[in-house]
Amino acid sequence: MNPNRPNFDWNDLRSFLAIVRTGRLTVAASQLGIDHSTLSRRITSLETALQVRLFDRLLTGYALTDHGRILVGEAEEIESVAIRISSNIEDAKARMIGPVRIATPEGFGTYFVAHRLRDLSQEHPGITLELIADPSIVSLTKRQADIAVTMERPVTGPLRAQKLTDYEYGLYGVDHLLSSQTDSEINLSNFKLIGYISDMLPTASHDYFREIFGERLADMSTSNILTQIAATISGHGLCILPCFMAAKHTSLRRVLAKQICFNRSYWLTTHVDARAPARAKVIASFLQEGVKTYRDAFLPSLKK
Repeated sequence: MNPNRPNFDWNDLRSFLAIVRTGRLTVAASQLGIDHSTLSRRITSLETALQVRLFDRLLTGYALTDHGRILVGEAEEIESVAIRISSNIEDAKARMIGPVRIATPEGFGTYFVAHRLRDLSQEHPGITLELIADPSIVSLTKRQADIAVTMERPVTGPLRAQKLTDYEYGLYGVDHLLSSQTDSEINLSNFKLIGYISDMLPTASHDYFREIFGERLADMSTSNILTQIAATISGHGLCILPCFMAAKHTSLRRVLAKQICFNRSYWLTTHVDARAPARAKVIASFLQEGVKTYRDAFLPSLKK
């Protein structure tokens, strides 16, 4: 060991990873709860201790150097060890106090999780839920959330994934638009259709409009399911919707249920080294039990 080299501060690795994951000094400083000048000094101190430059300071943000990229993997290993140590020594009561950040698709977060927050708070009053209604904007691998519910199973990264539930889709419209027509009387050519913008699908498996309606184009396209629901409720047209969401709106009526009925899946994913494993496990179990309890809402065609 070089006796002239400054002491290495392990805490500076946390600052280093914060900038790696955000790309910007001010954003990373905000997440760490410090001012940007303090964070800058910590990075300079780390670079001095290691005697290498870790970042190129650009107008657009901080970019990793070759030395910085090498350090990322090592720093994340140290972070994982620190998280495990912290998790193992906190007492059982403390494990049930604090935040859990969960990222979900906007429809699942809005129509299922948000409706069960009261139950969660009653069962686990010490847990604070942070709900991000768009899993695409966070990374579990970078520890930007504790749990993610996704519409496709992750295949890369240090993650654990299991199917949370299948959920059913059907075709819906409002009563006044349908004019009391029975399924046998409905002619789809007489109705406007609502769907996704073709190049802004949440996943490839959401290209179901083309599967159902062939070459016909949607008369109104949106980038998200909530706007589709709002447009359908307004009477603009018919729309393929998740049944558990449509069921929340009594003005919507399902039509052609035998002809248009298919399933997609939600996946529950956690990091192998969760930051708060006890709390994350509680929330994961809460979601799993919840979808079992409301199975008929997610899969109404299986109702006996």
